[in-house]
Amino acid sequence: MKEQYIDLHVHSTSSDGTFSPSELVILALKKGLKAFALTDHDTTAGIGEAQEAARGTDLTVIPGIELSTSWKNRDIHILGLNIEPENVYFQDNLRDFQLEREKRNHKIIQKMQDQGLSISYEEMLKLFPDSVWTRAHFARFLVETHQVHTIPEAFNRFLGDHAPCFVPREKVTPFQAVKLIHRGGGKAVLAHPLIYHLSPDQLDELTSQLVKSGLDGIEAIYSTNKGMDETNMRRLARKYNLFITGGSDFHGSNKPAIDMGCSKGNLKIPSSLLKNL
Repeated sequence: MKEQYIDLHVHSTSSDGTFSPSELVILALKKGLKAFALTDHDTTAGIGEAQEAARGTDLTVIPGIELSTSWKNRDIHILGLNIEPENVYFQDNLRDFQLEREKRNHKIIQKMQDQGLSISYEEMLKLFPDSVWTRAHFARFLVETHQVHTIPEAFNRFLGDHAPCFVPREKVTPFQAVKLIHRGGGKAVLAHPLIYHLSPDQLDELTSQLVKSGLDGIEAIYSTNKGMDETNMRRLARKYNLFITGGSDFHGSNKPAIDMGCSKGNLKIPSSLLKNL
């Protein structure tokens, strides 16, 4: 039987992707995927549209989310997979994450203004009225207003983790995220563990602490993996008895080198991983 593939990390226009939830369904069907998880940042707003678009097809849309948190002044992301989007407790507590993001957005805008950039909250709202803003939105704003040439330039000069306009998230921890995802009926997964540039000891420390909070899995298969990366993440998962997941982290034109379902390096995520959810 021909192997079927999935993608457990995909973004839409509800956060910082450039494909609408319905367009993601069309793309997934075109690529012959068995399933994909819609994992927008700190919001479940696009899940209903995606599931409705997939109705009557052989494609499964897995309700998901990517919660943005902070640990030792680093952004750490926790994926929630197979969550219950209508769960009242989940949605009530998700507002705390969204409020923290909103505070951070105002601080980023202030720092950008301090750097001499022309930007205001009102201008951002006009350009991105129905999205949960991420740094990618600020980067796109700079490109759209011709203050930088490319999104990578915006990150390198202003918005990257070590750039002058970076603002770490406050208060919201990855341990809170794991517990919230469980209250929302989902599985909690450490997203793209290698992009945080933690030392092996730091990553082990973070993982061990997350396991104590109930972490379920690690995103071992990922777009930017190279060399022994996947092998090392599988080893870390075995050490802590965690299952593995895989995702492209597809964002459309915001990350043009990454494609849905296959991505860089001919990445393919087998549908057998669905059993973990």
